[in-house]
Amino acid sequence: MSALILPAMLGGLTTGAIYALVALGLTLIYGVLHIINFAHGSLLMLALYGVYFLHVWLGFDPYLAIPIIAPLFFVLGYALQRGVIAPFSGGKEQNVLLVTLALSIVFDNLALYFWTSNTRTVAVSYAYTMVEVGPAFIPLPKVIAFFAAMLCAAILWLVINRTRIGKAIRAVAIEKRGAQLVGIEVEQTYAVCFGIGTACVAVAACLLIPTFYVTPQVGYAFVLVAFTTVVLGGMGSFAGALVSGLLLGVIEALCGLFLGETLGQIGIFVAFILILLFRPAGLFGQRTA
Repeated sequence: MSALILPAMLGGLTTGAIYALVALGLTLIYGVLHIINFAHGSLLMLALYGVYFLHVWLGFDPYLAIPIIAPLFFVLGYALQRGVIAPFSGGKEQNVLLVTLALSIVFDNLALYFWTSNTRTVAVSYAYTMVEVGPAFIPLPKVIAFFAAMLCAAILWLVINRTRIGKAIRAVAIEKRGAQLVGIEVEQTYAVCFGIGTACVAVAACLLIPTFYVTPQVGYAFVLVAFTTVVLGGMGSFAGALVSGLLLGVIEALCGLFLGETLGQIGIFVAFILILLFRPAGLFGQRTA
């Protein structure tokens, strides 16, 4: 059994990188807009379908679809914030929750109507290619997904900390009224932030689909783990979301090894409860007075 632990942990890290990427988008939206986006999982589902149809209809490799899917979903997220969420919420955070929940229900049911509940997969030639990492053999798509997710996390960090729009996002997150006083367009910054968060799930979909599947309900499990990752890492903390995503991926893999694959996610929520008992603000969160 000990010979299986390290391979399971390495495999868990590759899965955790996807969890982290999905959670980073959710963390960004929460950190600026201070809302929980219930449509996040549904947007991931739509992105998975987008990659699937690009592959089936036009022959696009899922990884080569990233330059197409990511900008499209940035625009979608931007448009949803400016055209639906902001007007219908009236600036009230509780209304935003209801609007994003409504969007999730609409997207899921439209997908079910147009594409039925059939499970769809993408067949790529390298899906079963294995990469030897020490004593472990990891599927090539999972290795690619790990490094690509880490690269995306680094790019997102650079955007937030080294660009003009990133400075605007941080200013709005810290003090909305002060940002307005210095000339920052808050509503546009909100929309850009929502667009970036949506683009993150689009990239995650491109990295995920070579070894996964898509149905109209596929977003539920991922968004639940993403919410867990965000809270566990500390609400609004990028470093926390990244570390927690990787940690939960490893925990899920180890629990799957010892308890069976179908029970792997039980470990995620047990670890979540135990850690929050000792760190109520999350791993990287700060206690508030």
